[in-house]
Amino acid sequence: MSRYFADYHTHSRISPDAGTSMREMAEAAGKAGLDEICFTDHMEPSLWGTYDLKPLRKEFEETRKACGDRIVLKLGIELGEAPRDFAIAERMLREAADLDFVIGSIHSLSQVYGYESLYFMRETGEDACRREIADYLTLVLALAKWGKFSVLGHLTLPLRYLKENLGVSMTFDGFEEPVAEIFRALIQNGCGIELNTNRGHEPLPGEKWLRLYRDLGGEIITLGSDAHTTRCVGCAIREGQELLKACGYSAFCTFEKKQPVFHPL
Repeated sequence: MSRYFADYHTHSRISPDAGTSMREMAEAAGKAGLDEICFTDHMEPSLWGTYDLKPLRKEFEETRKACGDRIVLKLGIELGEAPRDFAIAERMLREAADLDFVIGSIHSLSQVYGYESLYFMRETGEDACRREIADYLTLVLALAKWGKFSVLGHLTLPLRYLKENLGVSMTFDGFEEPVAEIFRALIQNGCGIELNTNRGHEPLPGEKWLRLYRDLGGEIITLGSDAHTTRCVGCAIREGQELLKACGYSAFCTFEKKQPVFHPL
């Protein structure tokens, strides 16, 4: 049986931080040898208020018509910052009931830090960074306990920005119990996690945490590049599958109308 390759974290020009059409992203996915791509543009209703889904659906339908059956296309969203107002997030999800997939993500620190974006973290000392990571994990736990999404996005995201923007190399070592509590809440709610291949950089999360999730009984896991340009579509998806196999997984997931579909590794 031939391997199946899918990228389940991609952003098109519907996202405010990307500028490429869905059609271009889909064509790049085909050239990268992918069988399936899911578009997961940002939706952060607690920050933006109302959110018009019409442009998202229109872009997707145009892309589906243009691509035909050359590649499987799925439509999802990356739902950010839901803990700021779960009621608003739930209202928006009801309006997006036809989607295949929802990534639940946290991109900011809590009110204690003025809701500072992880991207703009400025602390470089280890103690200060660890306090920020602890703060971030409290929000992730709240999100996991809420559980109205498909998978948790890029669990160890603060490490990306500490490394890329500040040159600070940190780990989540020492946060084993908070992470385990997050995983238990996700599993109880029928949610999964993603292995974010981080555009070919350090995977988010890494091997230690992937093993912990599996050891706790986690099975639902997707792979996504977090591509915001055609250059990164499908990046390190094959390597990510090998990492999952090394961690003891036998399958990964895609989604159909919010339901996981398992594919052997």
